[in-house]
Amino acid sequence: MIVVTGATGNIGQPLVQTLAAAGAQVRAVSRTVRATDLPAGVEHRQADLLDTNRLAVAVEGAHTVFLLTSGEYLGAGGVLAEVVQVVREAGAQRVVLVSSQGVGTGNHPSDAEDAVEKSGIAWTILRPGNFASNALQWAESVRTERAIAAPFADVALPVIDPADIAAVAAAALLDDRHDGKTYELTGPEPVSPRQQAAALGTVLGEPVRFTELSRAQAHARMTQFMPEPVVESTLDMLGNPVPTLQQVSPDVEQIVGRPPHTFAEWAARHAAAFK
Repeated sequence: MIVVTGATGNIGQPLVQTLAAAGAQVRAVSRTVRATDLPAGVEHRQADLLDTNRLAVAVEGAHTVFLLTSGEYLGAGGVLAEVVQVVREAGAQRVVLVSSQGVGTGNHPSDAEDAVEKSGIAWTILRPGNFASNALQWAESVRTERAIAAPFADVALPVIDPADIAAVAAAALLDDRHDGKTYELTGPEPVSPRQQAAALGTVLGEPVRFTELSRAQAHARMTQFMPEPVVESTLDMLGNPVPTLQQVSPDVEQIVGRPPHTFAEWAARHAAAFK
């Protein structure tokens, strides 16, 4: 049994579909999960990582667990070591954790990775860079004004499609040869916020105007949904990235056997959100 937390999110949803298509026995766990959200044959449980009692029921009988946290979870005081303990006590033998490139560069704390590595069970760690799906924060302004406002207009990072993270996660969940490995996950090329706006304009068939925010303006917006320390470290990564954050990693292609998707490809698949 493979348990997938965050099963209805940008990574979890395609991951569940991929695992089900591969014939795996899957249990999808999310705060809002419904049977109608899932492929046929996939079990579903409603649970929150912050509620370890309910989570213990959701992961009961699991052999392998996919763990995904969020800024909201961290902002609410979530401690992943407590989740890992629940997973271990449930008898799980393997964990695949979505972490962050920021852990490797020192921008983000390593608590979650440390908890998994010290758990006594087999683990694989995925460190994705900036998500292409973060562009969905601009969806309303693009729909209503054909405009985007963001900081660091011309700082380019190799943003990654969450579907590619899901593809790597599926490989790690299905094959124990990935145990003990840490993978850096990026898209195929660096792309700046201004270039993302241009790509969305191409998809929509009309220009999308770009306005550059100051760091202070971006900080004020981000603290509405992210903890202060995470906002600061994220702005550091976006605005003044170390060279390793701008490099394209070969890990996606080596693991799944194809190049990662470009931002333009992600935008084309999600065009309806911006129309």
